[in-house]
Amino acid sequence: MSEATEVDAGPRALCVGILVADVIVPPLARLPEAGELVATDEFLVQPGGCAANGALALSKLGVSAAVVGRVGDDAFGDLVERALRAHGVDTSGVSRSPVGTSKTVILPVAGDDRRFIHTFGANAALTAAEIPAERLASVEVVYVGGYLVLPALRQEELAERLGLARAAGTSIVLDVVVPSGRPDLSLDAVRELLPLVDWFLPNEDEARALTGESEPGAQAARLLEAGARAVVVKRGARGAYARWGDRELELPAPPVEVVEPSGAGDAFAAGLMIGVLEGWDVERSVRFASVIGASACTAVGCWAGVFDREDADRFLAKHPEWARGAPDSEKMRA
Repeated sequence: MSEATEVDAGPRALCVGILVADVIVPPLARLPEAGELVATDEFLVQPGGCAANGALALSKLGVSAAVVGRVGDDAFGDLVERALRAHGVDTSGVSRSPVGTSKTVILPVAGDDRRFIHTFGANAALTAAEIPAERLASVEVVYVGGYLVLPALRQEELAERLGLARAAGTSIVLDVVVPSGRPDLSLDAVRELLPLVDWFLPNEDEARALTGESEPGAQAARLLEAGARAVVVKRGARGAYARWGDRELELPAPPVEVVEPSGAGDAFAAGLMIGVLEGWDVERSVRFASVIGASACTAVGCWAGVFDREDADRFLAKHPEWARGAPDSEKMRA
């Protein structure tokens, strides 16, 4: 297929959810003391958030993508839209709000987890009605990222939209962000959505908050019982656990040198969408997604380190033992 024909055909994937202007500080040896100035390299200011990160990773993987989300009518909104378009992402579904663009300051510290300082801004106004029905029917896969921290994205209304996608034969990938201070959270928060979802991708903490279970296998079992077709519990440095039907897969993390892990979950989702678009089986899709997610950790920023297809193929060829799976780290149950 020629490049012109592929562009004319429109985006193959739709990424819905959080759009952010990220201000990323290079990894620090330590946090400054009160009143202390610590000099560092240049800050990065770039688009981030689940929808942007997923679409940008797909673009690096050679897949045309569109986004639906909200930014403010400000310079940060201009930056987000301009950068997305520069990477070939369709921004026709981006709306402007009178409040400011959502912003996150990311503070990585060597040997420690990141600190985040965040303002919700325009994301708080995103509704399911802004997801075009015609776009849901025209793409092959839709990714909803950041659900549960988008207060106007109500479950009943989102379920209606995802039902339109399901009726059109569009595959659905759902990810969540569980806000802190929500001890009341339960499966009810996603109960209407899971029967519509092909892939549900919580991390271990998010799955624990939703199910009350502490072990990934039990978490995934509860989510499958609630209707999801396949569940992947992302475990960070401990890899990933997938369960679908009566089968399961435990996968160690790919061997990469971690520089800064922001955006890994969204890159994982993009890698998984490649499997959906290519018609791969679950095991191959999860392995490829794990590689793409890990690649996001190899550079500062949420998507700068994401592999393209050639990079991913080279990585898999260089690490055949990981690519095939080690008997002591993986199990398949018939």
